[in-house]
Amino acid sequence: MDSRPPLAPAYRTLPEYVRHWAELTPDRRAFTFVDHPAPNSRGVHRTLTWQRLDLRVRALAARLTEHAEPGSRVAVLCPQGTDYITGFLAALTAGMVAVPLYPPGLPGQGDRLVGVLGDARPAVVLTAGRALEEVTDFCERARVTVLAADRVPDSAALNWQAPAPDSAATAYLQYTSGSTRAPAGVEITHANVVANARQALAAYGADTHQVTCVGWLPLYHDMGLVLSVAAPVVRGLLSVLMDPAAFLHEPARWLRLLAAHPRALSAAPNFAYDYCASAVTGAQKEGLRLDGVAALINGSEPVRPGTADRFQAAFAAQGLAAEVHCPSYGLAEATVFVSAARPGRPLGRFALDRDALTAGKALPARPEDPRAVLLAGCGTPVGQRVRIVDPVAHAVLAEGEVGEIWVQGPNVGRGYWNNSAQTDRVFGATLGEEAPGSWLRTGDLGTVLEGQLIVTGRLKDLIVVDGRNHYPQDVEATAQDAHHAVRRDRLAAFGVPGGAGERVVVVAEHARTTSLSDIDVPDLTRAVRAAVAARHGLRLAEVVLVAPGTVPRTTSGKVSRALTRTRYLDGAYAAETAV
Repeated sequence: MDSRPPLAPAYRTLPEYVRHWAELTPDRRAFTFVDHPAPNSRGVHRTLTWQRLDLRVRALAARLTEHAEPGSRVAVLCPQGTDYITGFLAALTAGMVAVPLYPPGLPGQGDRLVGVLGDARPAVVLTAGRALEEVTDFCERARVTVLAADRVPDSAALNWQAPAPDSAATAYLQYTSGSTRAPAGVEITHANVVANARQALAAYGADTHQVTCVGWLPLYHDMGLVLSVAAPVVRGLLSVLMDPAAFLHEPARWLRLLAAHPRALSAAPNFAYDYCASAVTGAQKEGLRLDGVAALINGSEPVRPGTADRFQAAFAAQGLAAEVHCPSYGLAEATVFVSAARPGRPLGRFALDRDALTAGKALPARPEDPRAVLLAGCGTPVGQRVRIVDPVAHAVLAEGEVGEIWVQGPNVGRGYWNNSAQTDRVFGATLGEEAPGSWLRTGDLGTVLEGQLIVTGRLKDLIVVDGRNHYPQDVEATAQDAHHAVRRDRLAAFGVPGGAGERVVVVAEHARTTSLSDIDVPDLTRAVRAAVAARHGLRLAEVVLVAPGTVPRTTSGKVSRALTRTRYLDGAYAAETAV
C-alpha cells in the first residue's frame, strides 16, 4: 500500500514533475497498466515506479535527440500502455512536440491518421515493439524514422542532460476528434497542460486528498491524456489504466479496478455508463464494492441525468454513492477541462421547456412533462472565466439565455497548428472592456442557471426548420426510444437542403441483437416519425436504417454527424433501408 504523497510543488512542465517525484519518492508506484491478453483474463499488472519512469523517459528522450532537433514533432503511435506514457513524456523532456495518436489498426481511422501525420509532419514516430512492423509499413512512404520505445536500453540515459524546460513552448499537438470538422491540431503549451491538470485536481478534490486515477479512455484523447497522465504526474498519484478494447469486451473489468483502488477517480462518456448498467451481469456484481469511489466524471455534451440514474440504480447495491457523479464540460482547445460538478454534492438536474429552448431561452418545465428536456448541470468553471455570448452580436447574455460558450484561462491552447486564420477566429474573440483579452469560442451552446453551466449542444449541429432551432441529440434520443430495434447512441440526426427549406434526416443503426430481416422496417419508421413529430413538431424527411458499425464515429467514440451527413449526401446509404 502506498502512503499519501506530499503536496506537489509549483513546477510548470510535466518533465520537472517526473524528475521531482523520482527523487523524492523513487519507489512509489507511478503507472500501472492492466493488460488482458486473453478473453477471460482477470488482468496482468505491469507497473512503473517513479524512479523507473524517470529512467525510461530520459533514455528515450536521449535517443530522440539523436534523430531530431528541439521543436520537432514526435508522433506517438504506441498501443495503450506504459510505452505510450514514456514515449509521450520523453518527447516533452527532449524539448520536442509530442503528437499523441494511435497505431494504424484502429478500425475506421486509417484515413484520419494519414491526414494527421501529413499535417503534423513528424520527424520521428514512436511505437512499441509489438506494433513496430505494422507502424513501419504504414509510415514507409513518409520516410520518417520509427523507433520502438521498449527497445531503447536504459543505458541511453547515461550522461544525458535534458534541455532547460520552457513552459511557454508547445508541449504537444492535441488533434481534435473531428466530430464537426476536419481534424485540427491544437497547440498545447507546457504551462497549459500543467494549469489544466491542477484545475482538474482541484475540481475533483484530488489536490489535497489521496486518490487513484483509474481509466480506460485512450491516451490519444484529451481527457484520457490529462486524467490518466498529466494530473497524476503533477500530483504524484498512482494512475491505473487499461485498454479501451478490454473495457468494451468486458465492462466489468473497469468496475473491478474502481473497486480495487481506494478513492478511485475515473471518467467515461455517456455510452460507457449505459453500457455498464445494461451489460454487467449479476454474477459479475457478486463481491463488487464501489463504496470507495471518489468521483465519476461524465464529459459528454450534453450530459443527461438519466445516464447517471441508470448507472446508480444498477450499482447502488454495490455501495456506489449517488454523490460521486460529476457531469463536466471541456474541449481540446482548452486542453480539456473547463467546468465540473464537484463530488459529494447532489446531481444538478434541470428540466427545460423544449419550445423555449428552441427560441434560445432556458425556461423551467415540469420534469414529468413529455416535452421537457432533461439536462444535468456541469458545475462551475475550474480556475477559468466562462461567458455565454450571442454568437452573432458578440454580446454577453444574461443567465437563462442560450448562447455560445466562451472561455478564458491559463489552460486555453495557443491556437491551431499551421492555421493562423482559424486560430484568429476561434482563439482571438473579444468582448470589449467588460471582459478584456482574447477569448476562446468553443462552438458549443449553453446557458447558466443557478450558477451552473448547462451545455445544450453544438452550434454547427443545430437543425433550423422554419426559424426554430432543434438540437440533434434531442431528436436522436427520441428516435432511439421509439423502437427497440434502434441501436442506442449509434444514430445521427441532421438537416439537408430541400426545395422548401431544410429537411431532417435520421440515419440509425439497428441493434446488434436482431437482424435486418427480422425487423418490421415500416413499423419502425412509423414509430420514429410519430415520436419525433409529437415531441419536436418535426416531420422527418427520411429514416435510414443501417447495419451496426455503419454510422461513423470519431476517435473518442462520438457519432460524427458531419461525416454521416456527408455520406448520406454522397449516396453512401442509398442501398440501405430508407423510408
